[in-house]
Amino acid sequence: MPEAESKPTLPLEGVVVVDLSRLVSGNMLTHVLADLGAAVVKVEAPRKGDELRAWQRQGVSTYWLAYSRNKDSVELDLRSPEGMEALRSLIRRADILVENFRPGTLERMGLDKDSLQGLSPRLVVVRISGWGQTGLFADKGGFGSLIEAMSGFAAMNGFADRPPVLPPFAMADNVAGLYGAALALAMLHAQRADAAPRVREVDLSLFEPLFSVLGPQAAEYTLSGAVVPRAGSRSPTHAPRNVYRTRDGRWVALSAGMEGTLARLFDGIGHPEALADPRFATHEARLKNIDALDELIQGYVGKLSLDEALHFFAERDITAGPVCDMADLMQHPYLLDRELLVQQPTPDGRLVPVHAAPYKIDGERPPIRRPAPSLGQDNARWLPTAGEQ
Repeated sequence: MPEAESKPTLPLEGVVVVDLSRLVSGNMLTHVLADLGAAVVKVEAPRKGDELRAWQRQGVSTYWLAYSRNKDSVELDLRSPEGMEALRSLIRRADILVENFRPGTLERMGLDKDSLQGLSPRLVVVRISGWGQTGLFADKGGFGSLIEAMSGFAAMNGFADRPPVLPPFAMADNVAGLYGAALALAMLHAQRADAAPRVREVDLSLFEPLFSVLGPQAAEYTLSGAVVPRAGSRSPTHAPRNVYRTRDGRWVALSAGMEGTLARLFDGIGHPEALADPRFATHEARLKNIDALDELIQGYVGKLSLDEALHFFAERDITAGPVCDMADLMQHPYLLDRELLVQQPTPDGRLVPVHAAPYKIDGERPPIRRPAPSLGQDNARWLPTAGEQ
């Protein structure tokens, strides 16, 4: 895994982002911007800092390490007049302000839209909340688990004869953060083209981005009058699509919904006639007879080791791959070849891997320019001295 190193100019160099958020959604948003070169200033509470620092493993703040690299940290008491004046000085230099307070908190802090206009006339403000700045649930607490449950995701996830399943990571926060990064950049572009400077606000809930990525659920329910039951790894739209156990106790994931792929699959497992079988001849028939279809495939795959199964599918150009956990991925040839992990130092001097920027620009990944900051590490750089206030 390569060490982080200096690289040429990045797309967002010169953009200043003030991040008042806590935990995941805002940190994901500004993580994207920081990796692209923006100067992200994390404003943190004295002594405690962002609650993300408390998400630790073996004494290391692993989430902070991964999602706050390339950021600066300043320690401010926003309950004090001095802290608020220092924050205003930061906002005067900012292009983007990110917050995830409950709606109305920014206004109670004296940072309503008119006040922000006086500080930074072209400021983009991304306001993240559970349910939105207005509406029936505006005052309701909005942690990701509530959104993942109410959005329809949990009802889709898992098996029909078992309880709905919440995701094992902060899905709603991460989806909102990714949406928020795109919105922040779109609004920044619009600001620079607008002849009349004005503060622009983005009202970004956790609920709406997750609801949007679940697909045409409302349309399908209206057309069919039915809620699609939970189906584990199966798909409600095409078959076969599932995970199958190999002889050595491993798992392979298969998606073979196109007829050409399916013909090669049936031929390979010794049932070339299956595509003419009324149970499997059409898309609708395969979905209706999915248990029989899965049994046919599992009967063949179960006789192969994982390596044999992968060779079988690759040889026939059938879309399949292994189910990997992190132990598999740490030394996986794909990750090593693409250099997807980068070593970062922990506060006690250990090196641990974190994900690299998940894209390349002109053939190069943006570098990790600096590790995640200690609390208040950058006060001297960003905060005015007493005589400058």
